[in-house]
Amino acid sequence: MSKSEIDVLTAEFFAAFDNRGGKTADVARIRRLVLPGGVIVKTGPEFTAYTVDEFIEPRERLLADGRLVEFREWETSERTEIAGDIASRFGEYRKSGILDGEPFEGRGTKTIQFVRTPEGWRIAAFAWFDQP
Repeated sequence: MSKSEIDVLTAEFFAAFDNRGGKTADVARIRRLVLPGGVIVKTGPEFTAYTVDEFIEPRERLLADGRLVEFREWETSERTEIAGDIASRFGEYRKSGILDGEPFEGRGTKTIQFVRTPEGWRIAAFAWFDQP
């Protein structure tokens, strides 16, 4: 059961950024999916470590202000290991959308750390690397 619960949680995480077809992205749901003290890290040339709110705020704005439309991000492969009440997922993803009127596509790698809480599985940390 744990793997299927983690699959659902991961799909819900990726779906939070979807604003295709004029739909409003629900980035605020990240507050429910990630523990309040969760660690979020973007690697690469613009290395940044975020709190949950620092991560959400600019993405909410970008996905709502019309600059980034028809956006979606989806997992293309994953490897999940579960040990009791902790789990680690390493996966590849793709993304596409229209940014400032120009179509784009990208891909990258995410690692997500999960913990089982009394309310169910939650994300304790995640990090990502976008391919150039």
